[in-house]
Amino acid sequence: MQGLGAFATHAIPAGERLIEYAGERLTWAEAEARYPEVDGERHHTYLFAIDDDVIIDAAVDGNEARFINHSCAPNCDAVVDHGRIWIETLHDIEPGEELAYDYAYLLDERHTPAAKRRFPCHCGAITCRGTILAKKR
Repeated sequence: MQGLGAFATHAIPAGERLIEYAGERLTWAEAEARYPEVDGERHHTYLFAIDDDVIIDAAVDGNEARFINHSCAPNCDAVVDHGRIWIETLHDIEPGEELAYDYAYLLDERHTPAAKRRFPCHCGAITCRGTILAKKR
């Protein structure tokens, strides 16, 4: 889908906890200082928010979980459990299948076309919404 991606090397059953999303733990202020938003530029980092206080930066001390791409039709889910992020399978996965979860990136601002261009999705799913942004309710 993008970049390296992550692929199953063997059959994986539904409900399997695959890997922890590892990396340096940062505050929001530290993450924003490290990766400032630049108008007109595409957003791309290995940041994953655990809660309102802690973000994981998988670019520092991260593992293979950082290569798992976004999909609007995911076969995995990211689950926060006791301050840690785990990637778990949603259904059975075949060998060679790319692993993906819905990033559902939260954005406080309105989802304008410009905002969506900063956070594009090219997953190719029939249900692709064209962005990694979470659906607005």
